[in-house]
Amino acid sequence: MSRSRADARTRHPRHERRGEARLPAVVATLVAIGLYQVLPHQLLVGPHYVLLGLELLLLVPLIAMNPKRLTRQTRLSRTLSLALVLIIAASNLVALGILIHDMLSVGVKDGGSLLTAAFQVWLTNIIVFGLAYWELDRGGPVSRTQTPRAGLPLADFRFSQDENHDAVQEVADGSSVTSDWVPTLVDYLYVSVTNSTAFSPTDTMPLSTRAKAMMSVQSVAALTTSLLVIARAVSILH
Repeated sequence: MSRSRADARTRHPRHERRGEARLPAVVATLVAIGLYQVLPHQLLVGPHYVLLGLELLLLVPLIAMNPKRLTRQTRLSRTLSLALVLIIAASNLVALGILIHDMLSVGVKDGGSLLTAAFQVWLTNIIVFGLAYWELDRGGPVSRTQTPRAGLPLADFRFSQDENHDAVQEVADGSSVTSDWVPTLVDYLYVSVTNSTAFSPTDTMPLSTRAKAMMSVQSVAALTTSLLVIARAVSILH
């Protein structure tokens, strides 16, 4: 057996884990915030610096609590993290609504900038829903690594690793049962990407009602954006 497979099969008590790295989530959040800030002015609701200041105001204490690894969580930090994702998601969906109106407007002239904005909205949609899945599933990133499995909330998503324990050995060695695997932000971003491109679940299945509702909203938003971009591109070519 290779060293990597032997390491994968070594069970580590989950409460002794160092926690998920903070940096990927910070980068993803800042990218989503930045994409919204550089949207055309007509797609923004109110002065852009007000929303930016509010989002940074929520983000800073979250970084201060867990600057390197996500190992601590309070009711306040949980509220702040969920509020931050909700604000980014809501502002992006509002921008999508305004974008739909502008792209359907007969008198619109700057079609190129709207196509670019549509891509920004679509990409932000992927990031923010990935963050939302990451924040909610099994109690969030802190809970997934610091709480014993018996104490975890019900899962919102079923990953392939959660059911691979009875597969061939080289696959089973990396399963949740064998290696104590838990999903990280990259796994949830992958779910978000596939849901925004296939407009449906692929290898990761939603289990809870809220997960199904969120994936439905994301799929409809992604499909609407894609159809508008295609329609607008065709009209520009003609």
